Amino acid sequence: MIEELRIRDLGVIREAELTLHPGLTVITGETGAGKTMLLTGIDLIRGGRPDATRVRPGAARAHVEAVIAVPLKGEVATIVAELEIELDDDALILGRTVPAEGRARALAGGRAVPSSTLSDLTAGLIAVHGQGDQQRLTRSDTQRQILDRVGAELISGQLDRYHTLLVQLRTARAALHESLTSGAQREAEAQQLQQILADHDSLAPKPGEAAELAAQALRLSHAEALREAAHQAHEALSGDSDEVDVGALVASARRVLDHEREHDAALGVLADRLSELSAQVTDVASELASYAASIDSDPARLESVQQRRLSLTTFERRHGVVLDEFVDLVPGMRVRLDELNEGDGRAVRLAAEVEGLLEEIAPVAEGLHDARSVTARDLGERVGSELTALAMPQARVEWRIDVQVGTDGEEGAVVLSDGTSAVLGSHGIDEVALLLASHREAPLQPLARAASGGELSRVMLAIEVVLSGLDPIPTMVFDEVDAGVGGRAAVEVGRRLAELARTTQVLVVTHLAQVAAFADRHLVVVRSSDTDDVTSSDVTAVEGETRVRELARMLAGFEDSASAAEHARELMQMADEQRKQMT
Repeated sequence: MIEELRIRDLGVIREAELTLHPGLTVITGETGAGKTMLLTGIDLIRGGRPDATRVRPGAARAHVEAVIAVPLKGEVATIVAELEIELDDDALILGRTVPAEGRARALAGGRAVPSSTLSDLTAGLIAVHGQGDQQRLTRSDTQRQILDRVGAELISGQLDRYHTLLVQLRTARAALHESLTSGAQREAEAQQLQQILADHDSLAPKPGEAAELAAQALRLSHAEALREAAHQAHEALSGDSDEVDVGALVASARRVLDHEREHDAALGVLADRLSELSAQVTDVASELASYAASIDSDPARLESVQQRRLSLTTFERRHGVVLDEFVDLVPGMRVRLDELNEGDGRAVRLAAEVEGLLEEIAPVAEGLHDARSVTARDLGERVGSELTALAMPQARVEWRIDVQVGTDGEEGAVVLSDGTSAVLGSHGIDEVALLLASHREAPLQPLARAASGGELSRVMLAIEVVLSGLDPIPTMVFDEVDAGVGGRAAVEVGRRLAELARTTQVLVVTHLAQVAAFADRHLVVVRSSDTDDVTSSDVTAVEGETRVRELARMLAGFEDSASAAEHARELMQMADEQRKQMT
């Protein structure tokens, strides 16, 4: 439930702070006063798209903040825990800032979050219904979604299974189509893979071989110079030539220092380092001797290495690859070649797979159709009962579930148990249509053709009432759900909203006094000033005679009409009596 709503510099509203309560709250006001800004604020809190043009002229930014009570258990509580969002006395504080220029910011529990997080948090807390929802209600996909939501216990499991099989079927069909229609391309690809793999197997390259061969070639081509350098260096270190004996000099220096090391520790440290250096000189001299002996000038080996390098380079150029990278691709290329060489056998296997999936999906699609048909009968009766309570006692509502008929052999069709063919759609084989007969003599027709604006409003309200009973949402917001409604029907809409508000917080923007009379709390958006061509509006709660004047204004167009005021009092008395009957 929304406990508080604060709005600043949004549209014509300079600043408004609303304390909201359980029950039915109506929001009224003259056209252009800013009623829709309250709904815009709620939409922003729900993660709606920000619009910088809605920032109040002259203001740097608009800001909306809501304090929403969070159930201790459920999906919202789980999201709050996962995101580690802090609550304030079990209430969630959500905020949205929309600058006149720049990016909007979303806040949850004082932390910056993506706007999608606001959507996730409020999805199970606030539902908004406006005239746009009425138009969506005339669409077949919306009607199917309502049906599937109401019948979730019967439908959801079969729908999930249907979706899984449909994905598998479409994948198998695509593979079969590719197998049957790309024969020449497949043959060319197979030949290309066969040639490159044959060349690879003949060459049998090893990872890192090219770099190793390059190092060998460099060493073999400079063998004499390398051996001579190692020999001369060995002689210089070992004293085997007429040059100075480095090892003897280092040993002599160490001995001199050893005689005096007892007189100064620092000199002893240097003597030890010379001892280590002498050992290193001896080790290096020995390794140089071994290295010189290992170097062999072998022209035949050099020729073999160079020829191997040429073979590797030729392979890379011919096939446009880098060998070290290509080696990792070889296993996958062999698998692909096996698939291509499978040819007709693969097509036969895929065709059998498609047939098997068609046989498997057919009963699932029929089961889904049957579940929807059962749900449709129950839903039609329940919505019809609600319409009776909304001053449409003779109205009949029917969710018609027809099978999308296909033709034998049509791709995307399946044969049902009765031998007929049906088209496999994304959500089943069904065509869903919501039909309405608004009075006894009227034929059942699609909702878009059968319902007037007021009747469409009442059908939507009836459906929302049924849905709220199945999956209650703490706060429901209605934007002029009474559009096109008047007279007794308007009274019935108000009564039904009041009855719905017994278990759910209901906020209603309305222009009808008959609806507003049922409010537990009445808010009025009033223009307060016009300064520098900028209009401001305030939101105030009205009671007693102030509320009577507002209802009179809604009835007569101005608040000082004595007869309208009397009518307003009668409406309020009637609404009070009917609310008492609900308890």
